[in-house]
Amino acid sequence: MSDRNAESDAGTGHARVELTPAAAELLRRLRAAHGPLMFHQSGGCCDGSAPMCYPDGEFRTGGSDVLLERLAVDGVAEPVPFWMSVSQHEVWRHTRLIVDVVEGRGSGFSLEAPEGVRFLIRSRLI
Repeated sequence: MSDRNAESDAGTGHARVELTPAAAELLRRLRAAHGPLMFHQSGGCCDGSAPMCYPDGEFRTGGSDVLLERLAVDGVAEPVPFWMSVSQHEVWRHTRLIVDVVEGRGSGFSLEAPEGVRFLIRSRLI
């Protein structure tokens, strides 16, 4: 995995990615069922720029990806890394990403798909 980290890009000392309570609860359930988790947001096919949740390490990251945050989730033993493709990072670099959950099934391969919900990004300028 790449160690490229974007936390210094914000320059604010604030988290670049945060979770809503609903997203944190869903991550606790997914962690119990699938083990350690990770996010990747590519802006590619399927759900476009929706964050995709995978078992940690299942989605291979490299030099074309940026590690934005290691999310601490109450009730989850290890942080959940949040990766983004470099091209998406260029678009989103001046925003705080807020991971939320909405009803409905996404069309991607994310772990929450069978739950009848999908992760969604909301954003705020920083």
